[in-house]
Amino acid sequence: MRSKILLLCAILLLMIFISVTPAAAANDDSYYALSGPCNLEFPQDHGAHPGYRTEWWYYTGNVETGQARRFGYQLTIFRRQISPPGAARQWPDPASKWRTQQLYLGHIALSDIDGKGYHTAEDISRGVLGLAGVKQTDSQVTVFLKNIVIKIGSESHRLQATSEKFSFDLFLKPLKGPVLHGDEGYSHKGDTPERASCYYSFSRLQTRGKIKFNDQELSVSGLSWMDHEFSTADLQPGIEGWDWFSLQLDNGSDLMLYLLRQADGHLHPASSGTFVDENGNTQHLSLDAFKIETLDTWKSPHSGGLYPSSWRLTVDMDDLQVFIDSNLADQEMRTPDSTGVTYWEGSVSVRGQARGRPVKGKGYVELTGYADGGKPTI
Repeated sequence: MRSKILLLCAILLLMIFISVTPAAAANDDSYYALSGPCNLEFPQDHGAHPGYRTEWWYYTGNVETGQARRFGYQLTIFRRQISPPGAARQWPDPASKWRTQQLYLGHIALSDIDGKGYHTAEDISRGVLGLAGVKQTDSQVTVFLKNIVIKIGSESHRLQATSEKFSFDLFLKPLKGPVLHGDEGYSHKGDTPERASCYYSFSRLQTRGKIKFNDQELSVSGLSWMDHEFSTADLQPGIEGWDWFSLQLDNGSDLMLYLLRQADGHLHPASSGTFVDENGNTQHLSLDAFKIETLDTWKSPHSGGLYPSSWRLTVDMDDLQVFIDSNLADQEMRTPDSTGVTYWEGSVSVRGQARGRPVKGKGYVELTGYADGGKPTI
């Protein structure tokens, strides 16, 4: 039974950008499908969207201690609906307390940048009996999976995660409002309208809190990024993976980009991004508005995957030309006990120029489809 659950879940993780928007299904014997704009409203859309097959709440960040010891972190909870809404009608009455249509999966990671260490943990549970789920009130959304908890309030987020090797308790304050990607949150990921997602971010979250690591409790502060996305559509055939960038520059601007890599070596035209200025104003970026070149690579001794590790980025609209470098070579997430997927999710540094002035920054990069167990199967 466990192997079947893992097989079902193996397709989850690498759907990190492939989704659909919140339209009603034709009937509840199928998953909800795309039929128009997302019409996102907050705070209610911080919560769960059952009926859509896949959903995730995704946090990454760069923090440091008062002595400038640097850390990166990742906290992700995925929701996977394993049967269409109408399937529940076939359940016997009374249904087992263990019966549910929702699976929850969690990945957490801590990059000890100066100590050259990378530590991860994962978990999985049915959304029953207080083990995992989403609770929502007028003032707060709580997404939880055992020892991984996200609390989204009207003015702050709180992240709590505990594993055998490390834990963190972080308080995040949005410095800008929600960023709606694509067309007011409707983000294309393929050739047809249904290959899209409802996708928004908090691109700049002031962060403070505690990290427990190596029997030490460290106070840290920095910046975080949050993605929330929900979906049904499968990844389009011919797309083998993606490269995703979230960058926070010291001039106050933020940038999200994703590259959809095709088997023929070209990028799919739906590859795009969002520029967020220092005041929170956004500008959609089509593929012809930016260019990313790989300058160096890193080969994983664990999976054999060959990943990009250094890039040159040019964005026309802001006259932005920067170099992006991984802060730690080995930030490869391997998940044999949850999704079975291998991918690279890591802290990066940025340096270059914007509008003719020097600029620096920090961020995170995600790379999928480069290693065995890392190719999207959705």
